[in-house]
Amino acid sequence: MARICVIDDKELIRDSLEEILCREDHAATAFEDAEKAFEAIRRGEFDLVITDLKMPRMDGIALIRALRERQDETQIIVMTAYGTVGTAVEAMKLGACDYIQKPFAAEAISVVVERALQNNRLLRENEALRASIGDLQRPRLIVGDGNSMALLRQRIEKVAQSNATVLITGESGTGKELVARAVHADSPRSDSPMLCLNCAALSANLLESELFGHERGSFTGADRLRKGRFELADGGTLLLDEISEMALPLQAKLLRVLQEGEFERVGSSTTRRADVRVIATTNRNLGDWVARKRFRADLYYRLNVLPLVVPPLRERLEDIADLVHHFLGSMASRDGKHPTRLDSPALALLRQYSWPGNVRELENICQRMVAMFPGLEVSAARIDSWLTGGAEPVQEFSNLRHGRMIEDAERQLIEKTLLRYGGHRANTAKALGIGIRTLGMKLKQWREEAQAMERNGAVLAAAV
Repeated sequence: MARICVIDDKELIRDSLEEILCREDHAATAFEDAEKAFEAIRRGEFDLVITDLKMPRMDGIALIRALRERQDETQIIVMTAYGTVGTAVEAMKLGACDYIQKPFAAEAISVVVERALQNNRLLRENEALRASIGDLQRPRLIVGDGNSMALLRQRIEKVAQSNATVLITGESGTGKELVARAVHADSPRSDSPMLCLNCAALSANLLESELFGHERGSFTGADRLRKGRFELADGGTLLLDEISEMALPLQAKLLRVLQEGEFERVGSSTTRRADVRVIATTNRNLGDWVARKRFRADLYYRLNVLPLVVPPLRERLEDIADLVHHFLGSMASRDGKHPTRLDSPALALLRQYSWPGNVRELENICQRMVAMFPGLEVSAARIDSWLTGGAEPVQEFSNLRHGRMIEDAERQLIEKTLLRYGGHRANTAKALGIGIRTLGMKLKQWREEAQAMERNGAVLAAAV
């Protein structure tokens, strides 16, 4: 069912069109004046507009010009009487998608409307593809035949068949996005778009605009109407990466979309609907985040319907050989170089390493091997210095608190690596296989917690 706006100053034409469109199960709203219809169209209340060209005050040509000046891309069909086809051609040059001559038959209207709606669907799909074009080149293969990955694949197959939300957890660099793509690829929505959005990369205001879209003029810099990811992913999947970094007020709006399937663009009061499956990822313990009032409990329960846990690389060392073979082969092929190989001691060295940066760190090391030793066999001596802290068994962590063990271990690992590199953040982030922005946010968080504890200690000391 489409929402169609009908504009004609003759009541008989309006009534006839409404009757034809309603028989086709469309929702038709008629206006006798283009000026009255203009605001409703601009607010995005319609999928298609059918307008007469010759009308008092604002005619069809003026309406099209006014909409296109505001970057409104609503599909428009113009109606024209015999002898004024030239005006219809002018309207199409301005952006109308089709025209029909009066008097018209019901069958002719149905054909033109269906053609316009199909064009609308193609435009929406094209927008979604352009929004996700940067993701199309990323590898989608989940590599590894060990027990943990076999269990994860089985879980993915089951989860994919549901439309419920999925929460994927795991350390940074484990391949959570790859798992999300596997869920989408195995799902009934695989023919529809999958869009991705990193919640940690944008401010709260920009993130809201990216999620829900905005109207022209709704804020400084909003010089044109923009559709959000929920609108573009309609019928498909939306991946919300690093969901834990989303601001609390925006979490409430996301919860509404998940529960009701409804949202409004920034600067608009028009409620829109979207059928989108949400997959969220995080490297944090969201249960702990909820306890600390940094994440909404109701949103956490709404997201955690189908949980998937991606194991760290140190827990699947049996997959190292397969991962190395995959990375070296694909990178050499991409760069047009001869494949690089590892000798047995080098492979054994990689199997002994703790991999704080997980699969992402291994991928970076393979990229370095392909660049520096194309077509050669690489020895352990050549790569030993590349491994942060050298090759050693998984480090033991001390003073880990119950309920916060992963977070405490992560903090100790980051602090030790930061000390190793003399406080150099870029080198530390690279060694850990995380972004420097992510590292900075973690350090800021821990600094703020320490300052809060110091203030509380001073208050207690004063009270004593």
